[in-house]
Amino acid sequence: MPSPRSTRSAHALRLVATGLVVAPLLALGACDRMLTTAPDPGDLFDAPLDGLTSAEQAAFVEGDAQFGRPFAIGEGLGPIFNNVSCASCHSGDGRGRPENILTRFSLGADLLLDQGGPQLQDKAIPGAVAEQLPVGVETSRRLPPPVFGMGLIEAIPADSILALADPTDADGDGISGRPNMVTPPDFVPAHEPGGGAGPVLGRLGRKAQTSSILQQTVDAYHQDMGITTDFRPDEIANPQASPATQAADRVADPELAASAVRSVVAYLRLLAPPAPGQMTAQRELGRQRFESVGCAGCHVPSLRTGPSTTAALAHRNVPLFSDLLLHDMGDGLADYRSDGNADGREWRTTPLWGLRIIRDFLDGQAFLLHDGRASSVEQAILLHGGEALAARDAFAALPPEERAALLDFVESR
Repeated sequence: MPSPRSTRSAHALRLVATGLVVAPLLALGACDRMLTTAPDPGDLFDAPLDGLTSAEQAAFVEGDAQFGRPFAIGEGLGPIFNNVSCASCHSGDGRGRPENILTRFSLGADLLLDQGGPQLQDKAIPGAVAEQLPVGVETSRRLPPPVFGMGLIEAIPADSILALADPTDADGDGISGRPNMVTPPDFVPAHEPGGGAGPVLGRLGRKAQTSSILQQTVDAYHQDMGITTDFRPDEIANPQASPATQAADRVADPELAASAVRSVVAYLRLLAPPAPGQMTAQRELGRQRFESVGCAGCHVPSLRTGPSTTAALAHRNVPLFSDLLLHDMGDGLADYRSDGNADGREWRTTPLWGLRIIRDFLDGQAFLLHDGRASSVEQAILLHGGEALAARDAFAALPPEERAALLDFVESR
């Protein structure tokens, strides 16, 4: 669950900053207490982008409320599900915790839909039966990723990302990044970022298997909470259980209006990434070693957004430290699950932004890589393989003080 620092104080800070509830806070006599205890916006995962209009600020606050809304059985939760709200899986809008890991089915072209795939829903409302993992089924465990900065990622022109691809390793550097070209669902229109007839560039998700925030949001409601929408109006079923499981949910479908979904999409699109830490002499050395050992070959320090109807998203440098491409990460990290045209050894380069404050929202801990198995940046680096093997070995061979400087630089992003 989100730490106390992450949700209430951040929400209050945003409301004060947008001027929407200043008077009520003053009336309560709580304003200066909040202003002296709330974190700086750059120290949050759920702060808005700078430069929003008044209308965008209001949309952000409304979407924030929808994102945090817990669903009750009488509001359509289930019949089978994983959690009760968007915010329950993303600690302060950052990375999830091991107890929030989602289990995806691996192997098989249909991802074993007849056995409960593509995702295991391990909870159920009264009268329904949660799914059980079938014997012998291969799975991929996925930690909920951060949701900040998604609008910036969505606003990077596809050509800028495709220009970084080198699927045949033509330059001989051992890195063969390639795009995940996917077909958007019919409910993502051509005018929506990431929409159209396809194939289009996937850029969201652990394997860049999703092309739009709209699809990411709709699928999370459907698969994670069992909430039907105008976009996906049919309930998820448990093929292992009797029809009584479906009948247990008596709320008429769709259970959530398109306007509420779009409110969450607007919120996610306007979330700012946290600010990086100040550069120091040690971090400058670390930055140099980050580049010299080859980390920047995949973790590209910065990309730039293109034109956007939202001025706050247009023509901005995006210091995400990712090329948003797929890379073979070796057998040690393979999950043998296909997503779009990503295979079981490939993962999208994970953005590094937000590492500076990750422990503030996870009770002093860090859960890294797609399944949270690494508890430190150093451990995560040493688990790299495949295309990252040479960079991993070069990192491991650094003198201790240079290795420490590289880690300090990465952990300050």
